[in-house]
Amino acid sequence: MAFVLPNLSPPHALLQLPSKEKPIISIQSCLISSPLNFTNKPISSLTKLDSPPSQVGQINQAPQGDQKQQHDDFYVNIGLAVRTLREDMPLLFTKDLNYDIYRDDITFVDPLNKFTGIEKYKLIFWALRFHGKILFRDISLEIFRVWQPSENVILIRWNLRGVPRVPWEAKGEFQGTSRYKLDRNGKIYEHKVDNLAFNFPQHLKPAASVLDLVAASASPNPTFLWSPVDSYSSSWLHLYRDVRESLDNESSRVFG
Repeated sequence: MAFVLPNLSPPHALLQLPSKEKPIISIQSCLISSPLNFTNKPISSLTKLDSPPSQVGQINQAPQGDQKQQHDDFYVNIGLAVRTLREDMPLLFTKDLNYDIYRDDITFVDPLNKFTGIEKYKLIFWALRFHGKILFRDISLEIFRVWQPSENVILIRWNLRGVPRVPWEAKGEFQGTSRYKLDRNGKIYEHKVDNLAFNFPQHLKPAASVLDLVAASASPNPTFLWSPVDSYSSSWLHLYRDVRESLDNESSRVFG
């Protein structure tokens, strides 16, 4: 009786495999993968490792890039501010300003007043347009000069002319300087009006000081006398008082 024995031999393909093609486990790979590698062979010959970038270099490069971008933005915003002011101021009494060049906490300063906040700043110029049209048949502002005495200051010398609607007043004009201060981002955070100089007809009796024109609103005595027996106050004073009253009424409405 013959027994059929199972074939326990390796597969035929493995029997035919040449000895040189048999899988070989590399000693070098074991050395690299082993956590306990005590070989004296330099690690650079086993594997190539990239050294991490210098942390000092990274710290120094980032602020330089930020400073350059801030520097570029500053001069871009200054150029935009100068161009916008040149375009806006001559149209002050006919068109609203472009408020993108101002900070939200902008401060407006004149010889007697100080207001802070972009909403009050907008209200000032709205009141100038509104009351200017009521009190004057013609009112306009002309720019004489725009310059920068320093990097963060813009100065504008202007001349304001007006023809009052009342028949007893001749047209008058006065000049002033608007000083705009800019922050490190090139945004305007302060607008100061000063250096006022008045040029009114000869028959008017000017006050002792150029600031008396605006100070008259706080004084019971008239600043200008149109004739020896006449004490009409000028339309310019009405304009000033009306603008100030608009601001006071708004403050009372908000905070009252």
